[in-house]
Amino acid sequence: MDHTSFIEISKSAYSNNIRFIKSQIGDNVTISSVIKGNAYGHGIENTVKIAESVGIRHFSAFSTDEAIRVQKSSTKKSQIMIMGMVQNEDLSYLIENGISFYVFEMDRLESAVLKSKETGKKAMIHVEVETGFHRTGFEWDEKQALLDTLKENSNHLQLCGLCTHYAGAESVANYVRVQNQIKQYYRFKTWFNENEIHFDRYHTACSAASFSYPETIMDMVRIGIAQYGFWPSQETYMFKFKQLAPNKKNPLKRLISWKSKVMSLKRIKIGDFIGYGNSYMAARDMTIAQVPVGYCHGFGRSLSNLGKVLIHGKILSVVGNVTMNAISVDVTDLKEVKKGDEVVIIGRQKRNEITVASFGESTQQVNYELLTRLPHDIPRKIIS
Repeated sequence: MDHTSFIEISKSAYSNNIRFIKSQIGDNVTISSVIKGNAYGHGIENTVKIAESVGIRHFSAFSTDEAIRVQKSSTKKSQIMIMGMVQNEDLSYLIENGISFYVFEMDRLESAVLKSKETGKKAMIHVEVETGFHRTGFEWDEKQALLDTLKENSNHLQLCGLCTHYAGAESVANYVRVQNQIKQYYRFKTWFNENEIHFDRYHTACSAASFSYPETIMDMVRIGIAQYGFWPSQETYMFKFKQLAPNKKNPLKRLISWKSKVMSLKRIKIGDFIGYGNSYMAARDMTIAQVPVGYCHGFGRSLSNLGKVLIHGKILSVVGNVTMNAISVDVTDLKEVKKGDEVVIIGRQKRNEITVASFGESTQQVNYELLTRLPHDIPRKIIS
């Protein structure tokens, strides 16, 4: 092992999750695998490989660089869609390579038309409309100018989708806001249809909306966190709970395991302070294992004296401050612990498991944040 830790990605868990998602959305709905944030920390290249192996043929990236990583990893000529950042100077490449992208402002739309004329190929666009998220999307009062541009340049544009994004479908607190967004989206859709503008696909749903607002499923769903085995929020899970089979109350399986090894062992006397500062004083004679994972690897300083790991199947405490490259773990009560023993930071070992949410007293946001902060250079490998 060249790195101080490594990440395992379970292909069977991913396959299980896609089966469950299909059971919720129907077989005729396209699943677009969202791979932004380095595939939520799982690694774009590995995710594309396992996703294509179970039949996924559409991927959603945030930016051009992510889309190119998908393009280089795909062996099935999958469709790629960019939902966010595209430099105008990158449009020619996207058009020539058949990569679709959101347009949510006139500048990008007009630039896409110009580049289409230069390349002689249609720009594959998804028109994003503003329904109440207030981040990106054409406003209602821009609809006529948008319509005119689409009609005038129909020879240069392929209208791949009409889309929007919901402002917090994972929380019941946003119910009214989301319902208003749904109504506004259909207002746009009806207006375009009445003016003889039709799109290849209509798509609005993320993981949370797919589970909690089935009316948002439409032709395609953009599935992010759920494909990796995480519920978008506890509320989303509880909404589905009564619908789940009694013997399968958590049908989503997490793909990711993060592992390291014991680097060294040290005896500590009662009263000694461990690590930087005086945040932890030994209340007894102790044995401390050093594990070569620290805050530079995504194991945050906030987990000082709070974090947990698994060694020999036992849940053990991080003691002292998390440092840049290492943590100290109390292994006093383990028998025959030795250098090189496996340390599970996220995942299962024997009968116990450390979940991503275990990294703090969490809102579910901890899942998203910690996963996407796992450094890209931690090796990732696919397991069965």
